Amino acid sequence: MNFAPRRTILDLGSSFYDPVAAADFPQTILRFRNDRAAESIGLDGLSDAEWVAHFGRFAPLEGSLETPLALRYHGHQFRAYNPDLGDGRGFLFAQLADDRGRLMDLGTKGSGTTPWSRAGDGRLTLKGAMREVLATEMLEALGVDTSRTLSVVETGEELDRGDEPSPTRSAVLVRLSHGHVRYGSFQRLAALGDSAGLARLTTYVLANYFGTVDAPDPYAALIDHAVTNAARQAAAMMAAGFVHGVLNTDNINITGESFDYGPYRFAQTWDRDFTAAYFDHHGLYSFGRQPEALQWNVFQLAGALRVVAPLESLKPALETYGERYTTALTAALLKRLGVVPRDPASDRALAETLVTTLEATRTGLDKFWFDWRGGKRRAPGYDGPEFDAFVKGVGDYAPAAPRDHPYWSDVAPCGLPIGEIEAIWERIAAADDLSAFTAKVAAIRRMGAAMAG
Repeated sequence: MNFAPRRTILDLGSSFYDPVAAADFPQTILRFRNDRAAESIGLDGLSDAEWVAHFGRFAPLEGSLETPLALRYHGHQFRAYNPDLGDGRGFLFAQLADDRGRLMDLGTKGSGTTPWSRAGDGRLTLKGAMREVLATEMLEALGVDTSRTLSVVETGEELDRGDEPSPTRSAVLVRLSHGHVRYGSFQRLAALGDSAGLARLTTYVLANYFGTVDAPDPYAALIDHAVTNAARQAAAMMAAGFVHGVLNTDNINITGESFDYGPYRFAQTWDRDFTAAYFDHHGLYSFGRQPEALQWNVFQLAGALRVVAPLESLKPALETYGERYTTALTAALLKRLGVVPRDPASDRALAETLVTTLEATRTGLDKFWFDWRGGKRRAPGYDGPEFDAFVKGVGDYAPAAPRDHPYWSDVAPCGLPIGEIEAIWERIAAADDLSAFTAKVAAIRRMGAAMAG
């Protein structure tokens, strides 16, 4: 793949962003470079020195943006509207095309203060960066449409944080995303009454991310895409057992790609009430409420578009969210199970039985998916009457692929419980030992290869 720079964001005009400069960090120590992701955008040939120059010092990539841009947006945070947001510790560093011809953005986290930092220091902890690597690697392996962590560079500053032992080490992260535009980008324009801006942003998104030009009703087309993508994203997270933790409208990408991983967790059982964020006191973004949260967010996007579009034109797509989610969840669960779909009615019945069984038995999710890959049991422990309906329902399904990858002969599955994440970090914090981190990334990718096969 040859490097194919873009600067398409400039078409939106200066009212959408603020030019900013990266912080001048005391050090730049390369801790993680994702050559697999870099290969997809033609940057895998960079030397380590060149890598750090671009992703630690933010020297421009030739042909792309000459100056980083902090995007402006608003958003609902735990359903309270906040007009004082925007890229506060990150920016859009570059745009380029990937090996699929898609417009991609390189965005940062921890790159310094911007006009939207709100008294924050604009920094990121090294622990937060390494946690995000693990999240994106695991989600990618599980088939979730996610941003990819491209780079982590330690920056040599000591940070004070109230939710972890301080002072703690700092880093700057670069993520590769299919779009940097959020629902909150539209909400800001609606709050300002900027009809022309909403029209321009809608045209930009449809043309660059959905290949839709000259749609008869562009706002209805945008909502239709948003409903499909939100339903698919919710279904994928549920099948992965993933709890994002902070599904605010400023954290929802218009393309439906999941991104920005702070207090995430992987649920160990199908527990609808399980939460990831310690500050989510009412379980708004608990595991089982994520589909509802993403639907609510789509409604807020539609509310923003009401400035330029009548509700009647947006309602038809909005009213299909439930059906699209159920269809997407059925497909995601059967894919995770590794079986060939049969017909819509049978597939939906199996998916419903599967969820009911997992929820009632509190079976460990990692072990269950591992034991039942291909729809055929590989371990004892599923003989009770509580499993009868699932065992009967899955019996007529054929494996989607042979279970011949060595991973399926392992003693135990690859998971990502919070205790293991903490143990990996402790080795880094105590002895600068990244061996467990590196081994975990390799193990996750091995699992991903087995699931893809």
